[in-house]
Amino acid sequence: MPENAVRETEHRIDVDAPAERVYALIADVGGWPEIFPPTVHAEVVERDGDEELIRLWATANGSAKTWTSRRRHDPERKTVSFRQERSQHPVGGMGGAWVVEPVSADSCRVRLLHDFHAATDDPADLEWISRAVDRNSTAELQALKAAAEATGPDELLTFDDTVTVDGDVKDVYDFLNEAQLWSERLPHVARVSLQEDMPGLQILEMDTRTKDGGVHTTRSVRVCRPATSIVYKQIVLPALLSLHTGRWLIEERDGGGVSVTSRHTVRINADRIAEVLGPDATVQTAQEFVRTALSGNSTATLRLAKAYAEDIGGGRARS
Repeated sequence: MPENAVRETEHRIDVDAPAERVYALIADVGGWPEIFPPTVHAEVVERDGDEELIRLWATANGSAKTWTSRRRHDPERKTVSFRQERSQHPVGGMGGAWVVEPVSADSCRVRLLHDFHAATDDPADLEWISRAVDRNSTAELQALKAAAEATGPDELLTFDDTVTVDGDVKDVYDFLNEAQLWSERLPHVARVSLQEDMPGLQILEMDTRTKDGGVHTTRSVRVCRPATSIVYKQIVLPALLSLHTGRWLIEERDGGGVSVTSRHTVRINADRIAEVLGPDATVQTAQEFVRTALSGNSTATLRLAKAYAEDIGGGRARS
């Protein structure tokens, strides 16, 4: 059989949760970034009954990728089948299905099926895809199990910081998009590395200074849409967080000017609270600590973006 022929794989996991709950998590693609580690951003492009076109941005073997897929929902059989409509190299084509099989009223088995082929005849490409499918499928099933079996309230925390700018949306966007310059522009950024192999899809690594003089390293994948938004997910997190997604939203205001919002969604890593904040700290303590730190950095960035855009706009008006 030629190396670039279609390969088929199956990954499975047993979940101590009702099949209906598990199926709902799979069906709601918009919530995937908060459940699945590889998923950076996901959205429904169009929907017609039980069929939909989705676009995903995700990591695969350490690289950032994006593709579109057609999905068909079958609530009665509790399956969601998918077929990539536009794959990204080295993938030539990929499809499969999520299959949720009830075992009892409170448990089920989830099977994740894939079939795929490479875009080239190079055996290394097919092996790269196989590794990515195996790594991501294992991570996704484990994360799905954890999310479905969670019994307490989800400790997600979302908060916004907003400034208004007497300037142009493009100038604000440029400041936020050109993160390779942040170590020169932002006092709390000690080091920055930006990789953008595909326009609008960035991998950003930063060393951020903390108030106590320390430095922590984060790594994020960013989905950049010119002059409107930048959506990101941290794939290397500080010790206190198990999830951090965010977005920069840039909107024109009625009557002129721009509204710029920084939005964070975080989940505390409860196992590291005592290590970072001391034995008496609680989840609420950790949430307040994280919110203060992130809002402080975001507000500083927003104010500097405002100053940059207003200065550029003012210079443009004076010229």
